[in-house]
Amino acid sequence: MGLSFHYSGSIAKAELLPDLIDEVQDIAGIYNWKFNVYERQFPENSFGMPDYNQSIYGVSFTPPGCETISLCFLSNGRMSSPAHLKFHGKTNEQPEREYLYMLSVKTQFANVETHQFIIQLFRYLNTKYFVNFTLTDDGCYWETNDIEVLRANFKRNADLLSGFSSALECVPMEKGETIEKYFTRLLNLIEKRKKQ
Repeated sequence: MGLSFHYSGSIAKAELLPDLIDEVQDIAGIYNWKFNVYERQFPENSFGMPDYNQSIYGVSFTPPGCETISLCFLSNGRMSSPAHLKFHGKTNEQPEREYLYMLSVKTQFANVETHQFIIQLFRYLNTKYFVNFTLTDDGCYWETNDIEVLRANFKRNADLLSGFSSALECVPMEKGETIEKYFTRLLNLIEKRKKQ
């Protein structure tokens, strides 16, 4: 998947949504990031309920080299995204329904500074707008607040991708080899090279 972070939560109060949208829109504008604003007000008597309608409330933005970051909510106030609502919003299957609220953003192709800024932005927004918020950072910056740890994790992921890409270019599939056996052979070669 590449270096990513994963998050979930809810907006603390329905009346905070317009302020959150305005603040994030201002930040995206300062950095010239593309952004989308969705519905700005939750419908009456929907916030905090188990059910939701088929609308999205909030804002999303896309820093360079990064997947789109959704600060979006369903009518019940829980974080989701337009794509999550489309793919998981109409299911009645409980395990699949939980995917509706599990958001991830790949930052692998952004730079360390962008990843750091996004995580700091989430820290700030969490103190002002969110409840029951969790974030897991593959770069470990959310957990450690240590830029050197983040740099090391970015480098490790870049090296892994580079090594795998080189292996694909240098090691062709053998005649009759299944894709599973080919990838197993590639991974073994990569591990041997790392030990040398």
